[in-house]
Amino acid sequence: MNKHTDSYYAHSIPNVSEYPQLQDNIECDVCVVGAGFSGLSSALHLAEKGFKVVVLENAKVGFGATGRNGGQIVNSYSRDVDVIESRYGDKQAKALCDMIFEGGDIIRGLIEKHNIDCDFKQGGMFTALNIKQLKGLEEHKKHWERYGNDQLTMMDANEVEAAVGTSAYKGALLDMRGGHIHPLKLALGEAAAVTALGGQIFEQSGVTRIEKGANPVAHTEKGSVKAKYLVLAGNAYLGGLAPNISNKAIPCGTQVVATEPLSETLLKDILPSDYCVEDCNYLLDYFRLSADKRLLFGGGVVYGARDPENIEALIRPKMEKIFPQLKGIGIDYKWTGNFLLTYSRMPQFGSFADNIYYLQGYSGHGVTCTHLAGKLLAEALTGHAERFDAFADLTHVTFPGGRHFAIPFTAMGAAYYNLRDKLAI
Repeated sequence: MNKHTDSYYAHSIPNVSEYPQLQDNIECDVCVVGAGFSGLSSALHLAEKGFKVVVLENAKVGFGATGRNGGQIVNSYSRDVDVIESRYGDKQAKALCDMIFEGGDIIRGLIEKHNIDCDFKQGGMFTALNIKQLKGLEEHKKHWERYGNDQLTMMDANEVEAAVGTSAYKGALLDMRGGHIHPLKLALGEAAAVTALGGQIFEQSGVTRIEKGANPVAHTEKGSVKAKYLVLAGNAYLGGLAPNISNKAIPCGTQVVATEPLSETLLKDILPSDYCVEDCNYLLDYFRLSADKRLLFGGGVVYGARDPENIEALIRPKMEKIFPQLKGIGIDYKWTGNFLLTYSRMPQFGSFADNIYYLQGYSGHGVTCTHLAGKLLAEALTGHAERFDAFADLTHVTFPGGRHFAIPFTAMGAAYYNLRDKLAI
């Protein structure tokens, strides 16, 4: 049986909901493969529109990146406004940028509408480690304000130190439309909302093959689902189910640790603001406090999604560099999870065989963009595909180097940008 990874999130929920294994041949309007945020958002938005929805999950709801990420509500995509506007035509760029804050809005709306207890906290900071990054944040603020975010504030080094408790940063951008959540609690709450609307969720029901046709069929070990539409939302955990889309991105791993619960003195010292924080490096670090007062600290990327031998050895030096006052603090949990990286760093939405849709490749911005993806898919299946098509019309290419060299070539490029960050002043 596929269980949740040994993370803080899984351990902090005493009674995780259990869903049955599919053991029959059934029919529905839409079959969604994957019970992460992409699949759950799709199922929820479709169920709200009256579709009969079935979700098939290989393991547990929120098993993949959904239940393992840093829990930060970060707006936009991995590529931001300036790159989008320079790379795409005016009409497409505006359509894409008009949606950069919608994912976070959807999350907050779902929390309120379905009364989901997921430890939501408002406010997220982007921190600059050097003057170059600080100037970049000033430009970032201007771009975001052009698209309607009026909850942004630049912070100088003293203000950052008062909010975060470290002298490591030259300044920051505070986004009060950002924030943080317990991602697995959010996923489980969304799953409950799906079933409350009549949707069905099956765990331990990995799809072994897809049968294309006028009514595609998703086959599992012990059953099958015949549908009008099929949605592939497995992202980095889709495996070889659809090689025509999986060859357009590469899986990557990121690592997170959770400290032992911190004393009130340490809490006031390191994160009195209770904001979530991420820095501006290419290989960025990120951290926040949990509801039970642990520091959750993540960072680094392992290309190819292999699990590192010693996660603590990778993360502890980064954490103690930012917070020397945590030197030697106990680490209670450490885990890794995979996300899907695209060459363009833009998400990949589209369809093939007319009735098989896919949502993938959030490149590290999956918490918010997955929720947007599900809403856009529901719009497309009800005859309003304009916004979905703004993404579907993007051109996606494979990574240089082909199947054998894409990962090492990408790692080499990341090493260059990491060195550039370290040499910046």
